[in-house]
Amino acid sequence: MNLEFHFDFGSPNAYLSHLVIPTIEERVGVTFDYQPVLLGGVFKATGNASPAVTLQGIKNKGEYRTIETKRFLMKHSITTFSSNPFFPVNTLQIMRGAIFAKTQEHSKKGFFKKYIDAIYRHMWREPKKMDEADVIQDALEASGLPGADIMAAMQDPAIKQTLIDNTNRSVAMGAFGSPTFFVDNEIFFGKDKLRDLEEEITRIKRNGASRKEIK
Repeated sequence: MNLEFHFDFGSPNAYLSHLVIPTIEERVGVTFDYQPVLLGGVFKATGNASPAVTLQGIKNKGEYRTIETKRFLMKHSITTFSSNPFFPVNTLQIMRGAIFAKTQEHSKKGFFKKYIDAIYRHMWREPKKMDEADVIQDALEASGLPGADIMAAMQDPAIKQTLIDNTNRSVAMGAFGSPTFFVDNEIFFGKDKLRDLEEEITRIKRNGASRKEIK
């Protein structure tokens, strides 16, 4: 089963999904493949925009979004979420860092998962201005990560191009925002679709075929 999570650290809903994913993995016996994408690039390619922009001037919708987030936190017993006072944060550098970390994923000294947990912590648990180089490097080193190596890798043309390629691939698959999930190329968008996502995974494991294969 191909099971992907397309994420950008700038999305609080992607962070909340990240916190719930381990319980889904444990319940249904799967592992999500985390795919870093640049949300700004997704928005540009699809004509979409951040809720911070799209909700402007719409009475009550922003307030409802806050209520919905509180319900999600309560439902999943999440106590490790804080609004980032520096939002919106330009995530270009830290997403390039995620690409580099993923290239190290299967090495003996791999730190992809540790990098993801650390950046999410410094974005949405102990929020910082994670688009300033010195802040990023300090956060990485405080988390026990090779800060200097990661910062240098962010300027590697191959790393930059891989992030572009990942983003373009995500859009080609149907993404228009984050968090976006794919189960054998079947798309699910938003943290509120995690239940549907889990049901689809369970159905495929039971039937041995995706919806597209059945068609």
